[in-house]
Amino acid sequence: MRLFSRVLVASLAISACAPAYAGDDNGLRGSIGSKPQYVLISFDNSGSNALWERSRALAERSNAKFTYFLSCVFLIDRSDRKTYQAPGETSGRSNIGYAASKDDIAKRLDNIWRAHNEGNEIASHACGHFDGRTWTKADWVREFTTYKQVLRSAWAKYGGDPEPEGWKSFVDKDVRGFRAPYLSASPALLSALKEMGYAFDASSVSKGPALPVHAGGLYQFALPTISEGPEHRPVVAMDYNMFVRHSGGFERADHLNEFENRAYDAFKGAFERQYNGARIPFQIGIHFTLMNGDAYWRALERFTAEVCIKPEVRCTTYSDYLKQTGAEAPVTGAALNSPKVSGSGI
Repeated sequence: MRLFSRVLVASLAISACAPAYAGDDNGLRGSIGSKPQYVLISFDNSGSNALWERSRALAERSNAKFTYFLSCVFLIDRSDRKTYQAPGETSGRSNIGYAASKDDIAKRLDNIWRAHNEGNEIASHACGHFDGRTWTKADWVREFTTYKQVLRSAWAKYGGDPEPEGWKSFVDKDVRGFRAPYLSASPALLSALKEMGYAFDASSVSKGPALPVHAGGLYQFALPTISEGPEHRPVVAMDYNMFVRHSGGFERADHLNEFENRAYDAFKGAFERQYNGARIPFQIGIHFTLMNGDAYWRALERFTAEVCIKPEVRCTTYSDYLKQTGAEAPVTGAALNSPKVSGSGI
């Protein structure tokens, strides 16, 4: 397994987590079945073509739609790496490398376009996967501008077939969400997102499932902490956090079944509490990197195939959730900041 060059190692210090949602449900609590249970499943980095195909097949057989937070370096061939320069970094540097080849990019572009046409969402994970917590608003605007430029030109530069009609319009209008690498949000980031016309940010962490916060025209979603393992300790609902919890961030594929079952039980238990209760949207984050074998992907596949086919469940994208609910009773207030905890995400 290829690990990212910068890893935040250590267990989640949950006591440092600030809740993304406080108070009551704005009157949303009601009887079971009074409203749909939304499930928002997302993928970070979105590089591997094999995992693009695996996730698209999962969506098709599970009646699900996913949000893919794409890192733009996977649409840049290594021979062209000097065309990208992150704020404060030397040209050509990336924490997660670049595409393996031009053919690899062509295949990825095809997967992206197919996923989009199948009703999934493509969102931004920036480019080189740097921790931008100290970046200025101007730095973030520069990174977002580069991101759109890379996506707009990628098909003409690397596509195996003629550029499909609507590609540039899709990049300009439909890439409307963002998740920060390392879940490292800041006021400067949020200000840049608003200036660049993004609709939502998904870089926060909350104590349990939370409704999105709406502030200054931007919706903020938070990955929840959920009960996990024999001691029922909270962990962020993301594969990397479970990887650190289960094996200290080191591969232990010999425990694949154990870790898969623990992840599945954590996902299912958190879902059931909402499905049988307030029905606050439940979010899960997964990476296009296999950890502890493919334990967490297998857990997600079991969970999605079982849950997303239920008639009162809608496994959908962040943008479609906002459309379908009319931004369902969002909490309006001060912008969130992700808790600065070790092991909070990659």
